[in-house]
Amino acid sequence: MSARRHRRWVFGLGLVVATLLPAGLAAHAALAAENTDIWPDLAKTLFQDRVLKDGSDIIALDAPGRAEDAAIVPVTISVNLAAGDTRKLVALTLVIDNNPSPLAGVFKVGPNSTLNSLSTRIRVDTYTNVHVVAQLSDGDLYVTQRFVKASGGCSAPMLKDATEAKASLGQMKLRQFEKREGAASDEREVQVMIRHPNNSGMQMDQLSRLYIPPLFIEHLNLWQGNELVLTMEGGISISEDPNLRLSYRLASAADYRVEAIDSDKHDFTANFPFTKPQT
Repeated sequence: MSARRHRRWVFGLGLVVATLLPAGLAAHAALAAENTDIWPDLAKTLFQDRVLKDGSDIIALDAPGRAEDAAIVPVTISVNLAAGDTRKLVALTLVIDNNPSPLAGVFKVGPNSTLNSLSTRIRVDTYTNVHVVAQLSDGDLYVTQRFVKASGGCSAPMLKDATEAKASLGQMKLRQFEKREGAASDEREVQVMIRHPNNSGMQMDQLSRLYIPPLFIEHLNLWQGNELVLTMEGGISISEDPNLRLSYRLASAADYRVEAIDSDKHDFTANFPFTKPQT
């Protein structure tokens, strides 16, 4: 089975769990998983028999040791290739080991883009290790991890009611940041925000007492002109109203375009003018 099909299998497994498991059984499974190191099996499923090297000198994963809100846990991944290292980051795979759907997202860097850092927000269902695996241009894989204490993030109620969520579905914003001191001339920092419930399938409608079907951003592309900056393959472990903040290098001053599609095949597209960053 190919790596891409493995990833689809893990995303799909999360949908099955979210759709079929009663809340009590899901909680029992989460508690059982809390006392079991499932990372070796997850790594084998996602990366087959490829070697995962220690990534502590290559990538850094920042996440709270104890989350204030399990449904909105901020994580930041920084790329720290040594000076003179000619390799490039190709992709990042974010895994929340003990979540019903462990594979939170796969983020692929455009061919002419260099990613420095990436931040997003995730759901955490129980105490868990969070792993990030970086693939470099020579094919090597590097892994690092962080332990996060949180519970109930996947079944937490939506922040907006269904009517409000439907009315704003797919609305996008793009924020551009000033250049940090000492940054390269082609370095950019932007934040992509999309209104979407990213329903996990484990949340209950407070009126009907029925579970809300899963509905989440499945794929997202960020373009600058004709240059692909970043793609995301996402799942139910990404928080409501998906949010990506990235620092990258790309020799382009073209306008931005964001394209997204969710699991019900709704298409969303928005264009944003490029603003030259000020120092």
